[in-house]
Amino acid sequence: MTLRNRVTYFYFMTNNINPIKNDGDFQESEPKFSDLGISASILEVLKKLNLDKPTPIQRKTIPIAIAGQDLIGIAQTGTGKTFAFGIPMLQRLGTDKGQGLIIAPTRELALQIEESLKKIGQPFGLRTAILIGGEAIDKQLFQLRKKPHIMVATPGRLIDHLKRKTVKLDDVKILVLDEADMMLDLGFAPQIKEILGQAPRERQTMIFSATMPATIVKIAATYMKLPVSIEVAPPGTTASQVDQEIFIINGEERLEHLLKVLAKYNGSVLVFLRTKHSVKALTRKLQNLGHKATEIHSNLSLNRRRATLNDFKSGKERILVATDVAARGLDVNGIELVVNYNLPDNTDDYVHRIGRTGRAGMTGKAITFATADEQKEIRDIEKLINKSIKRTEFVKFNAELPGNATNKQKRRFNNAAPARNAQSGQRRDGRAPRRFNNDRAPQARNQSSHATPVRQNGQSDPLDKYLGSSPLADRRPVRSASQAARHSHKKPGFKATNSHEHSDQPAPSQTQNRFGFKI
Repeated sequence: MTLRNRVTYFYFMTNNINPIKNDGDFQESEPKFSDLGISASILEVLKKLNLDKPTPIQRKTIPIAIAGQDLIGIAQTGTGKTFAFGIPMLQRLGTDKGQGLIIAPTRELALQIEESLKKIGQPFGLRTAILIGGEAIDKQLFQLRKKPHIMVATPGRLIDHLKRKTVKLDDVKILVLDEADMMLDLGFAPQIKEILGQAPRERQTMIFSATMPATIVKIAATYMKLPVSIEVAPPGTTASQVDQEIFIINGEERLEHLLKVLAKYNGSVLVFLRTKHSVKALTRKLQNLGHKATEIHSNLSLNRRRATLNDFKSGKERILVATDVAARGLDVNGIELVVNYNLPDNTDDYVHRIGRTGRAGMTGKAITFATADEQKEIRDIEKLINKSIKRTEFVKFNAELPGNATNKQKRRFNNAAPARNAQSGQRRDGRAPRRFNNDRAPQARNQSSHATPVRQNGQSDPLDKYLGSSPLADRRPVRSASQAARHSHKKPGFKATNSHEHSDQPAPSQTQNRFGFKI
């Protein structure tokens, strides 16, 4: 056992968590679904779906989950976690009755989970309810009246229903938290604790996450009964079939390099950017250049997001431009290329981004655009994934900057104006000194019909940078004191906030009934 596993084992045991060794600790033959204790009726459905061999997380999780034990599954996105908890949930609810509850961080992931569960459960009459923000609550109340076997919800909307008393958790026998670390990152810890507190104490709880932060360990110790920990791949593990490459470029040449990449690859492309505003701008540019591109981000309505994903999956749109809202939970097979137009703000998101390609045993390509002053971010990514990434340098790294300098410091260094010699006034870069209006002789300044405005601190007006000593610089009128006061007053702005969930008018409470279906 490696040192890392010994430390992990001690950490789990001190919190009443039973660790199971990962694939690197022992070798075992690859079983089929039929070797995992799955019922014959579900095996028949899996066979029709051409599913025969389980993924590592599925073959380790399913037998334990079917036995009814609490567990924590650590695996990256795209490893088949939905069936890892979905198959045992369907089988146990079919025999032991009760209701299942699955909590997911985003609407897209919740919709994907429900879609996957329906593939297996529809032949058995499975009824589901999807409780997510941004969707009309009347539709959700209609689904709840049908006494669903499984509810798939986002935390905020579920709390909304609990407060309205349109949902009760009395019959929940199995509770799943999917992408738990992402929910914590989004600030859903209070909602998760409230949901776990309202659920029955006698239940099976399963947590699936890409990482194991201390908050998840604390939740496990408080709300779970001797959970088994299953770690398939350490955090930062990337798919071996994804070819990764970093382009070192000038920041203003991103679009030029993207167009060259799009001309080289013919398949579907997923492009990640940091902000929704830059997503909109890039999508419009690509559309104007004749590319079939569409966008997805948090400002879109739920129906728009669904339509966008359907167009991308069907091939109607070749390019999907997205924020990190699509970094997890986007299950689209056959994405040939992932482009990181910007480096992610969170280093962990790099793994989730490139995990959208190279799925289901296929090969994929991931290209990341980085500038010469982002050396530290690149090293952090390589440290996380524990491997070096191939670099193609269109510009050289700035060797003058310290490696541990922050991006803000580097940009300030690069954008600083060249200093002058104190005696001669000559710039150190050899160019002629720029002449400000204040550098002109007093006689020349007096000949102007208007004085050049100067800031109170003695610095020249910012417009001098563009007007210099041209005649236009002398034509700018001087503002009166009242005009200056009026123009210097900034209108109070506001900062738009995106709520994680949306709610509508209160609805009448719903009576709870017994649940159950036959498998």
